[in-house]
Amino acid sequence: MAKTKDENTEEQILDAAKNVFQTKGMDGARMQEIADKAGINKAMLHYYYRSKQLLFEAVFKNAFALLAPQLNAILNDDSSIEEKIKNFTSNYISFIIKHPYLPNFIIQELNRNQDFILKLKENKGFPNLKKFQKQVDDEVNKGIIKPISAEHLFINIIALNIFPFIAKPLIMAFTNSDNQTYKQLMEDRKTEVANFIINSIKNA
Repeated sequence: MAKTKDENTEEQILDAAKNVFQTKGMDGARMQEIADKAGINKAMLHYYYRSKQLLFEAVFKNAFALLAPQLNAILNDDSSIEEKIKNFTSNYISFIIKHPYLPNFIIQELNRNQDFILKLKENKGFPNLKKFQKQVDDEVNKGIIKPISAEHLFINIIALNIFPFIAKPLIMAFTNSDNQTYKQLMEDRKTEVANFIINSIKNA
């Protein structure tokens, strides 16, 4: 019974932390606010997570553990490169709309602690590019797509998907968008990004 209670408390803490981090960001979030939202006292919160950084990492790892296997499955299925680009983009954008704190946290954490990504790579389901690389080479050799390395193609996919979320305030300012308009722009990018990349590499 005690174990179940402990797991439930930790789940409450992680849910509360995710909500606070989403609205306040890492810097704006306060442990007291997270404790209040979780329905526990601050001492109990510190019993589970000694610092805000450790709590943020736990929230991130939970979310990343949901996203990474999805992306890895897409990269390693038997679909064409074109279908992979469409599915990767759609899944990634859908996920980040639900977890908007992730891209900025990844950039922040990598700049501050480069070893963090090495810990993530140890997790089962971390995206593996080997099959993707071979498939890109095969489709280039068959003339299906223009000559491009798998590494550059993957970077293009990641960059076009991540940047609008990292630069949300800038994008909103440039496009004179409110939150609802911005959200619709991101939904539209599921097809816009995929089509842009596919058209850039597909042989006529």
